[in-house]
Order: sequence, then C-alpha cells, then structure tokens
Amino acid sequence: MQAPLRFLFLLLLVAGTVSRAASRDFLVDVDWLAERLEDPKLVLLEVRYHPHRYYTVGHIPGAVQVQRFRDLGDNEGVPLMRFPSREAFQATLRRWGVNDDSLIVVYDDSRTALASRVVFLLALYGFDMDRVKILEGGTLEWTAFHALSKVAERPKPGHVTLKPANPTLFVEWTAIYDRVLSRRDPDVVLLDARPHDMYTGEVVRHAVRGGHIPGAVNVVSLDGTDPESQQWLSEAELAALYADIPKDKTIIVYCHDGFRMSLAWLQLRSLGYRNIRLYNGGWAHWGNRLSLPVVQGPEPYDEAYAL
Repeated sequence: MQAPLRFLFLLLLVAGTVSRAASRDFLVDVDWLAERLEDPKLVLLEVRYHPHRYYTVGHIPGAVQVQRFRDLGDNEGVPLMRFPSREAFQATLRRWGVNDDSLIVVYDDSRTALASRVVFLLALYGFDMDRVKILEGGTLEWTAFHALSKVAERPKPGHVTLKPANPTLFVEWTAIYDRVLSRRDPDVVLLDARPHDMYTGEVVRHAVRGGHIPGAVNVVSLDGTDPESQQWLSEAELAALYADIPKDKTIIVYCHDGFRMSLAWLQLRSLGYRNIRLYNGGWAHWGNRLSLPVVQGPEPYDEAYAL
C-alpha cells in the first residue's frame, strides 16, 4: 500500500474507533452538581433503597423524591416492576416538574443501580439523553462535602411529552423462549445480572423458584461498582467484567426486579455495546411462571437443555 493511502487508511481506522469509543459522560461528580444547583432547568431526583430516608436522613437540597416501586413500575402489573406505560411515566415526570428541556440529574444510595432504572425509562420513552446525568457516589459523596436537607420539594408541574416505547430496548418473555430456548439463535446472548448465588439457585428470592433462565450467562452488574465509594470501576475494569460478552450480538439482560439489569444496560452502553434489550418483568416474571423451564447450578444449560 502506498504511503499516502496507508496514512488515510489509518486515519479512517482511528476515526471509526473513536466513534465507537466508550463514553461515560453521563456520570457527573459533586462539584459539577454544586455548580448547577441554581439552574432553573435542573430537575434533581433522589431514588433511595429505603425511600423514607428522604425525610428522616435528608436529601440533597432541591431533590425530588422518587419512590422506587410506585414511581418506576407498573402498579397494576404482574409482576409489579414491569415497565410503566408511557402515559403513567409521563404523568410521574410531570409531577416531578420535568419539561422537554429539563436537565435531569438522578442519584441514589445503591451504587447507581436505582438511578439506572430512571435513566433507562427515560431512554425507553424517547427523552433527550444528552440532558440526563447520574451523580456518582450519590448521597455518600455529597455528604462528604455538603449538608443534606429535610425540606420536601414541591416542584411546579412540568409538561414533558414522551414518545412511544422504543421496541429495540426491551423484549417480552416470548422472545427469550423463541430465540434462546427454542432456536438457540447464535446472534443472541442472554445475560443474568443478578448475584451469582441467585443465578445458581442457592438463594431463592423475588420468585417462588430459584435458578436462571436456560442459556443465560451470569455477569453481576453490581461488581462493576465499588461498594465503598459507590462509584463505577474504571473503564478497563468494567471492560474486563464484560470481556466474554461479544459486542456484535443482541444482548438481552434480566435481573429480579429491574434495577440491576438497568445498571448492566448502562454499563454495556458505556463500553460501546449498542444492541442491548431488557426483559420486561425479569426473573420476578419468569421465576413465577411455573410452566417455564429453569436451570439450577453454575452452567447456562443443564442436561435437559444442553442437547
């Protein structure tokens, strides 16, 4: 190859790499938030594991409380944490004071797993994701430098308008049964983001049965965060965690109630994965449907389904 052409080829190669490069610019720190607390377009959302701590322990000044089950699931659905409808989630966002041009910052006390559910739902219904951020370290990081407030926020109702659910971001159980169990589609990877002892069935929680969906591999999404600082691991460490998950496949992720799988979705996106879908209902749905098959143990398939 002649020198000028070789140089052009390398330039194009680098450009392509950069366009697919990992990005975590949705993660912000305490200093970034502190500088923007007076921004009239800021909507600050707190979603705690124990929601009463918004009042008893306190929250970042200006933060609106998110009640993680009532606000982020289908309150009439079975299981409870199926995705809320567009109309229901839009009404919730408006109650929080969200407009189409709002700058939304979400934080939690659970290593961003709860915040990730809010982010996923915003993406599912077409909100401008350039205007959505997660505060790394959450309340832990904030209290190292600033005080909390116990004054409940009562925001002026917003007028955000959401779009229909993006069908490329989720699947129902029938797609998993078809593509993973029945057809063994080589272009699909089924990923279980729960703790390993729930994957194997040693611990039974959130469903009447323990184990995992046949064909699922296990990557624990919370392992991509630091339990002490509640912040994400480095890009290299996160890439190592997901090293066995190919980028050229459709990745279907599930957990038990919708939070850890949302964290996995966000982690994979930050690493450059693009075709990621969440199982609407997760293990709380599959594990409670007694006709659907379950595998126990550390392998994706047992003897019945390995053939």
